Amino acid sequence: MAMDWQVFCRDTLTTEVVSGCFGTGRDPTYLNWVFQAWGWTVAVALSGLALALVAGSIVGVIRTLPGSPWLARLGNAWVELFRNIPLLVQIFLWYHVVPTLVEPMRAFPSFLLVVIALGFFTSARIAEQVRAGIQALPRGQRDAGMALGFTTFQCYRHVILPMAYRIIIPPLTSESMNVFKNSSVAFAVSIPELTQFALQAGEETTRIIEIFLVVTVLYIISALVINRIMAFIEKRARIPGFVATASAGGQQAC
Repeated sequence: MAMDWQVFCRDTLTTEVVSGCFGTGRDPTYLNWVFQAWGWTVAVALSGLALALVAGSIVGVIRTLPGSPWLARLGNAWVELFRNIPLLVQIFLWYHVVPTLVEPMRAFPSFLLVVIALGFFTSARIAEQVRAGIQALPRGQRDAGMALGFTTFQCYRHVILPMAYRIIIPPLTSESMNVFKNSSVAFAVSIPELTQFALQAGEETTRIIEIFLVVTVLYIISALVINRIMAFIEKRARIPGFVATASAGGQQAC
């Protein structure tokens, strides 16, 4: 079957080919639509990643705090809960179940509920990486902080976390790329992102191959951009000569 790339130049209402492939006003073309969908995908992914980094860092840190076993158990429960429930199920829980139990959340837009679900799901994985990064540090890092008279908060802020984040940049890169791929489940609650566009536009135009090829390329571009950004950060943050070593008696939190 011959490819018909002109499908992206067609008006979404009249199906007529538009000169220049970009529609105006209330009559967008499928090319307009796919870029709008890409914008939604980027918005969902970046918002979910930001939430995951904050929540995951907090949970990862409290799992390593000394003298607070109940906090460690709480952090472990967070990780096991959000890591072991499929993301699609979590999205349905946040969209259909939680708002019925927490009345103020009924006013939350579906975009925000998807971001919460994606962010908390990813935070469980980032929490494991943060914990591993902290525990991979040589014990001398902790001793240096203690010798300087730092409090626990200061020790984490100025000594442990800056080193731990450098160690976990490679797994964070993979996780950041996964967030973009996982954002595709947002179609289940009618977020107009790339997967939703592919399904609806493919049904309207019957040009399944062209639609899904373009959507695939846009997902690849998104993942590669994140990969290059994280590679740049890793290069800039690298400490010359430092090699993380994990041992049985490795880093204990301040």
